[in-house]
Parts: sequence; C-alpha cells; structure tokens
Amino acid sequence: MERRKFLKAAGIGAAATTIAAPAIAQSNPEIKWRCASSFPKSLDTIYGAAEYTAKRVAELTEGKFQIRVFAAGELVPGLQVLDAVQANTVECGHTASYYYVGKDPTFAFDTAIPFGLNTRQQMAWQYQGGGQELLREFFKGYNTYNIPLGHTGAQMGGWFRKEIKTVQDLNGLKMRIGGLAGQVISRLGAVPQQIPGGDIYPALEKGTIDAAEWVGPYDDEKLGFYKVAKYYYYPGWWEGGAQLSMLANEAQFQSLPKHYQQALETACADGNNYMLAKYDAANPTALRKLVGNGAVLRPFPREVMAACYKAAFELYDEVAAKNEKFKKIYEPWKAFREDQYAWFRVAENTYDNFVYSGGGQPPKK
Repeated sequence: MERRKFLKAAGIGAAATTIAAPAIAQSNPEIKWRCASSFPKSLDTIYGAAEYTAKRVAELTEGKFQIRVFAAGELVPGLQVLDAVQANTVECGHTASYYYVGKDPTFAFDTAIPFGLNTRQQMAWQYQGGGQELLREFFKGYNTYNIPLGHTGAQMGGWFRKEIKTVQDLNGLKMRIGGLAGQVISRLGAVPQQIPGGDIYPALEKGTIDAAEWVGPYDDEKLGFYKVAKYYYYPGWWEGGAQLSMLANEAQFQSLPKHYQQALETACADGNNYMLAKYDAANPTALRKLVGNGAVLRPFPREVMAACYKAAFELYDEVAAKNEKFKKIYEPWKAFREDQYAWFRVAENTYDNFVYSGGGQPPKK
C-alpha cells in the first residue's frame, strides 16, 4: 500500500518536472538585439560603456539576452541613432540625446543643459526627482524607451586655435559643440557645428572649424586634438554633468519578458557607474600628458561665462514660451535645480573649496 502511494507520488513529480522544463525555457527565450552607438570604438569610455552593459545583460540572463554593439557608421551614422531606433531599424542605440535638439530642444534634458545640473544632481533628478517619468513620456512620442547609460562628469571647455579673452572673440568662431550650447553661443556671434566624435580631428586639422569640444582629457588625448589646437579651455559650462542614454525601440522593449527588462535597466545602471568611474580615474593622468605635449590650459574669462549664462536662460524662457513639451519639463527641472544648488552650497561646495584650495593639507615642515 505504502509502495503504491510512493510510486504514484513519484509519477506526479516526474510529470511536474516534464511540464516545468518547457515553461522555464519559454520564460527565458533567446533574444538578440543590435545596438547602434553614436561613438567610435577607439573611445573605450563611451563606446566601451555600451559593450560593458551588453556583457552585464548577458550575465544577468544566463546568456539568453544578447546585445551586439556596433560603432558609429557600421549600421547607421552616429547622429542618426534615434531615427534608427524609432523606425525599428535597430532594436536599441547608445547616444547623447541632445544630438537631436534639431527635432525638439526638449531632448537636451536627457543629456545636459548649459549651466544646469552636475552629475550627481542629474542622477538625483532622473531617479528621485521626477525626471525619468517626464522624459519617458516625452520619448514615447518617438516610439522610444530611454534608460540612462553613462555619465562623463563635468566636461572641459574644448580646444581653440586662438585665445578667448573677451566675448567679442566668439564672434564668427566656428565651433563643434553639442546640444543647446550651440544655440547659446550663436547668440554671441559664434557659428556652431554638429560633428560626430570621429570626424572632429580632421575638421580641426583642415580649418573647417576653429574650435571643438568633446568630453575631457582622457578622450581628448586619444583623439589627438592637442596636435591641431593648443588652447585647452575649462570648464565646459554646457555640460556640468553630461548623461548618455540607451534608447530602445518602445515596442521591442515592451515585448521583452519582464525580467529581461529589469536586466537591461540594471545593466545600464551598472554602465553608469562604469563610465563615470573610468573617466574620474583616467582624466588626471591624461591631463598631465596633454600639458606635457604642449596643451595650454586656460579658464574661460568670467566675462565670457557671464554672457553665456545670460544668453542661456534667455533662450530657455523663449523656447518654453512656444514649446509646451519643453516647458512641461523645464519648469519642474528649474525648481529642482534651485533646490539642489541651495543644498550643494552648504556642504559639498564648502568642502570642495576648502580641500581643493590646499586648506586641508598638513602644515609643511
């Protein structure tokens, strides 16, 4: 009697195992995506962050969800990643959303606004300040699901053939510059150019442009800008903390199993930390190398900074007055910025100013 009960129970267990196996397989399907990057392979920071994220996605899904990253130009031109994702030409792309301000200036909030948020403030706004919800609603209009993937920290102000001493020196200056910063400097007479990272050096070398900004010392040294423009200005007031993003086709993202969606979000968050840490660790050595190779460091004159600041917020007010999508994000963003600035002045800025000025060094013997 007991033996018959045991065999019956064992039979049920075996049947359950037989049923469960295909159910598990079905919940972990093999999925392959292509990711079009806006960046060249030579930049192991920005391009590398997408590869790192793809590796993490595979690890988190036992190799079932594979993302292959393609450099700028391999599938689509670097500045057409959003278009390719929107049209489902590729399933996802890694880019700087402010490349697409020509479509709508609202895209800039997903990367950086001149005189806006630093890296920590941008992350706070995205994850805890309502920014992500606002941006997801905006991106949905482009059939796209946006996920933060990478931060550069505060950027440098770029490479110039001639010194910038006054606001008048901007007049007629042809400069490669991204996002809304181009519209800001154009108000002061400069001529902004939107050029992909891999094409900046030849444009500087041939004199097609007079100046160019990219990110900071580590990337700039790799790209060789110091060979064709010696004045290296700081800070990049247009990118106090630039964010990159993984843009996924909305329908493709929603069709993923929920745990694959979470794997992608988690991997992108890991990619955020990877990129920022890599830049912070590598920039000091790279800056010393640049100076050793003849780069001349210059701070932007306060007069120039003040003129650009004024032009920037005049621009935002004008855009908000005629663009409801921009206004919907700009107003809460601006309030969040004011709160963050008030807080950072209290502890962060006070601490930074003291230790960076040498006040924290032990007395010399």
